[in-house]
Amino acid sequence: MASGLTPVFREVIADMVRGKTVAVAFSGGLDSSTVAAIVKDEAESATLYTSGVDDAYDVNESREMAGILGMDWRHILISEGDLEDCVRHMIRITGTVNPITLSFEIPFYYVAKHSEEHYIIGGQGADELFAGYAKYIGLSDPELRDMMNADMCRLLDETLAHEKAVAGEFGKEVMYPYLDDRIAKAVGKMDIGDLAPGDIRKRALREVAEDLRYPEIAAKKKKAAQYGSGSMRLLRRIAKSKGMTVREMTEGMQVEWESRSS
Repeated sequence: MASGLTPVFREVIADMVRGKTVAVAFSGGLDSSTVAAIVKDEAESATLYTSGVDDAYDVNESREMAGILGMDWRHILISEGDLEDCVRHMIRITGTVNPITLSFEIPFYYVAKHSEEHYIIGGQGADELFAGYAKYIGLSDPELRDMMNADMCRLLDETLAHEKAVAGEFGKEVMYPYLDDRIAKAVGKMDIGDLAPGDIRKRALREVAEDLRYPEIAAKKKKAAQYGSGSMRLLRRIAKSKGMTVREMTEGMQVEWESRSS
């Protein structure tokens, strides 16, 4: 399985990063680490950037994985002191107020703002492409295909628009290898049953990591970005201090911005 996907991954990522200085939006997990392993060989130079609170899961995992990959790594601190400004800014430039989306996208915002490179690459889209979400477990093949397609459409319509707006605000360009047509075509040729998650999720992608000779990447466990970075915990703490839920706080920020703009 991996023997068919790995050359496609190498081709796609090489075409994206060849001759470029690249920032990798890096969580230390399977998706971004697989990308980083190829970027390392193909880019002019590359730096791994991980956003998170002190001692966050992603920060600890990324520090360790950067050592395994032998790549430069930088931790961008997410702190209570500047998180409110981050969320207000995201709402202003994207119009997003959904607290889950905002918390998930906080790490990317920090990478876009603080990375030195013009180009950013990461692992967005891998869960939709390789059936990585827990909600897919136990679905029939038709149900799985329908839900994966719906999630991919949502990603393309909503998440990418959000990220591109954030990247554009800081003069950056984002590259999405998992959303390249060549990779989608290669994965599309696989039987849906081979993608169905069981005891092991994203089995096909783990085989690519094995094929790249990084068993440590293949063994990585899944943790959502908003929890791995600690951003959701911090948002809840800020909202609680105001006597609000996170949704109430973010919707209030939007109302505040709209009233100032009118």
